[in-house]
Amino acid sequence: MVSLFRIINSFLTWFGNIPFLVHTYKWHNMIQQFVNRNFFNLLIFTLIFGIILYDLIGFDYTDELCALALFILFIFWMFRTPDWRINKAFLVTICIFIFYLCYSFAINSNSKTAILADFTVQIKPYLAFFCVYSMAPNFSRIQKDLLRKISLILWFCLLPIGLLGLIDMQYLIDIMGVPAYFAAAVIAVSLTYLFCSDFTMKDKCIFLILLSLGLISGRSKFYGFFVLAIVTIIYFSNVNHIKLNLKNITILLFTFGIMLFVARNKIELYFMQGIVGDLDKNEIARYVLYATSIDIFKDYIPFGSGFASFGTFYSGEYYSNIYAKYGIDNVWGMTKNAHSFIADTFYPSLAQFGIAGLYFYSIFWVHILKKSFKSQSAKQLIITLLIVSFMGIEGIADSTFTTHRGFFILMFLGLVLSETKISNNKELKNESFTN
Repeated sequence: MVSLFRIINSFLTWFGNIPFLVHTYKWHNMIQQFVNRNFFNLLIFTLIFGIILYDLIGFDYTDELCALALFILFIFWMFRTPDWRINKAFLVTICIFIFYLCYSFAINSNSKTAILADFTVQIKPYLAFFCVYSMAPNFSRIQKDLLRKISLILWFCLLPIGLLGLIDMQYLIDIMGVPAYFAAAVIAVSLTYLFCSDFTMKDKCIFLILLSLGLISGRSKFYGFFVLAIVTIIYFSNVNHIKLNLKNITILLFTFGIMLFVARNKIELYFMQGIVGDLDKNEIARYVLYATSIDIFKDYIPFGSGFASFGTFYSGEYYSNIYAKYGIDNVWGMTKNAHSFIADTFYPSLAQFGIAGLYFYSIFWVHILKKSFKSQSAKQLIITLLIVSFMGIEGIADSTFTTHRGFFILMFLGLVLSETKISNNKELKNESFTN
């Protein structure tokens, strides 16, 4: 009798809470629709003005404006949710960056202005990812169809630029800045198309055709990425094939071998060849950055030389004394008055954060991969793997991660993984309801 009373009481309590639950659901839904709509517009704006037209319009702060808009949208979303939902990894990342900011001030790695400026640049890609991932925007079918059409239009805008580049590469450089920017634009547009597609065989073939336009850039990095993309799309897009067995290991090793072959000249230059012989003066800076970064890692254990001290834009703009300390302040492209090559690659800049920072950076990408492998969608997993591979390859000879290109890619990555999170949450709710 007592049990029956409890059941009836629980039912009445639940029934009495229905108006509150309905109101809460409607409120959350309204907030989410607002986020979806505004993030959709922001993503398109960033793709067009932050990637395609960035160098053509000549406005260097497009990505900063987009970052500010994204952060405002995130703050609005966070304060409008009653439980202030924020990703724990996001909080940890912010705390790590605040620690490094204080550390840089303590060791006087550069001027306060330089440290704050570099802090902003370095944290920007992480903000791009975590803000989007926390808000978990979810595009409708109509929005995805529109975004797919926009990506195709943008590709057809890039096509004549590429054809002009075949005639004379200077035409491409005048419009896009450098060939690497053109390649990155092609990758961004192609991945956007793939994300909005149904991931059919036809869509996969179209993706590879779109991606092939980047071959015109003549970049070894792109050649390597293109080889990896072909193998990934053709073979590993089947989730059942993503297993650690002899066959897959052989395929991966073979793919890696081809990537090394197409990029062999650059690998030899950056990692095996010293400053001897007829080495191109335009290439010396990258070798020096890699060689010196090893010394900095050893000399500044465990937290590195601090913000704006080495291998970053602001370490050159507010010329760091590190370059004179290690005797590289007279290297072509790395002098106080001509330092355009100082931020020409990414991995050496990790010396600013030391062994500990290198560990945190690695953990971030491991965290991304763990999230991606929880997905039941082959499309989401493949796109994530392609993005991680792209950023990994780009970091060898470009600072893409902290640039306008990296900002869009990390935003896009947050969108892809948020879909994975939404799908997984729906499955959990369905299981809970069934139970």
